[in-house]
Amino acid sequence: MDLKQLSALLAVADHGSFSAAAKALFTVQSNVSAHVQRLEAELGAVLIDRARGQLTAAGQLVAVRARRIQAELDAMPTDLSAAIGRLTGEVRFGVIGTTARWLMPQFLNQLRESHPGVRVVVMEASTTSLVPQVEDGRLELAVVNLPIDSPELLSLPLFDEDLVCIVGTNHYLADHTTVSVAQLAHCDLMLPPTGTALRRDLEDQARKAHVELKVMAEIDGGRLMTSLAMEGYAAAVVPATAAPRWVKGDFTVIPMVGLPRRRVGLAQRRRSTLSAAGQAVVNVLTDVMRERGSLQPGVFITA
Repeated sequence: MDLKQLSALLAVADHGSFSAAAKALFTVQSNVSAHVQRLEAELGAVLIDRARGQLTAAGQLVAVRARRIQAELDAMPTDLSAAIGRLTGEVRFGVIGTTARWLMPQFLNQLRESHPGVRVVVMEASTTSLVPQVEDGRLELAVVNLPIDSPELLSLPLFDEDLVCIVGTNHYLADHTTVSVAQLAHCDLMLPPTGTALRRDLEDQARKAHVELKVMAEIDGGRLMTSLAMEGYAAAVVPATAAPRWVKGDFTVIPMVGLPRRRVGLAQRRRSTLSAAGQAVVNVLTDVMRERGSLQPGVFITA
């Protein structure tokens, strides 16, 4: 087993075919195929379903460990640079969209000032998309909604956030000063996917109030759900920062009552050590959060 074989396996997993993997690795398809075949022969298992270009169950197990090995190798030059006083390196970092809007400008400016040699590749996505990418090593860190149900990850709480309801100005709830989950039972709703923290909280409160919520659509993304609610498609319950005060339109933002605040935190792999650049990102992120987070309406710092 060697690194070229593991890299070939991961490239096929990431790009969906041997030909696409070859392009990503700047080689020919026959080389990728040969590396994977040698790895399968050594491990005694089929790792890739050739018909679909996807990992088999055995391939997924190998890929998880291969990504950890790759992450440790990628971190080595960064750690050595830090040891001699020259911090450099790349950090792949994920963040949920509602938080990215206000956090990223301040974070990126501070990181550039404090560690100009550190480069970040930022992925904006939902928690359900980011958590698997931290688990398998495609991302070193991610800001996500808590709690996360993964034995592979550690989480550091960063802040709690009020929840609000967004409706069009012609909606029957638009003149309310607050809204409860029970009052939402009479209107069409957009909700996050089943199993997410906010969805569980909403459904728990609905059961306690002996009402049933009318789900018009499931939206895996707070910013998209907010935009649709602002356009009048249906009502939505979202974090306070999803609807900044400078956004204007024919909609109303109403504070929710009876719901726990959303908790947001930083996730990383349990069984690997952050690179020096990754630790610098964590330090800058928590510093910015402490200094600027409480200035955001509805945000309460816990880090």
